[in-house]
Amino acid sequence: MWFMSSFPAPLEKLVEQFAMLPGVGSKSAQRMAFYILSMPDEQAKAFANAIVEAKKKVHRCSICQNLTDLEMCSICTGSKREKSIICVVSDPKDVLAIERSREYNGLYHVLHGVISPMNHVGPDDIAIKELLDRVKSGEIQEVIMATNPDTEGEATAMYISRLLKPLGIKVTRISYGIPVGSNLEFADDATLYRAIEGRREM
Repeated sequence: MWFMSSFPAPLEKLVEQFAMLPGVGSKSAQRMAFYILSMPDEQAKAFANAIVEAKKKVHRCSICQNLTDLEMCSICTGSKREKSIICVVSDPKDVLAIERSREYNGLYHVLHGVISPMNHVGPDDIAIKELLDRVKSGEIQEVIMATNPDTEGEATAMYISRLLKPLGIKVTRISYGIPVGSNLEFADDATLYRAIEGRREM
């Protein structure tokens, strides 16, 4: 990259690492790198250690596939959660978005992606098998499909719905309040509440 030709090699490498982050352009990457260099040593070490520790300790919950630093996440082990309903989302950030509404009290299942032939992501590449295993346990009565209302999210919801129907499970889809093509993480609390409350059977 021509604009980094006069940078010291370690700084150039740092800028390149920041530039690989989603939504971070070259200018932003440079600003972040220079900010890191301006930090006191202890603060910079704490920043680096936080990255290493998160990468080392955070993993998928053995039940719902959400992120946790324990064997099972706090939602799956929560005694006050409604155990007969699972809300299926594509990303861990979507769990946080729905939890903000404080209206949903069931369990979750995180797919970690959506079916996307264009990006070479098939059903076996996301956590669909784990969802089916949970449903087959016999405790689940309803599965709410809360993938994003875009083409890939809708296709994923329909695919999973077809797999669940023969099992006699009620499958619903969030609808009212979430515009087509938008993302759950950017929806406000009231909109998410209406979406959950206005879900329809698939």
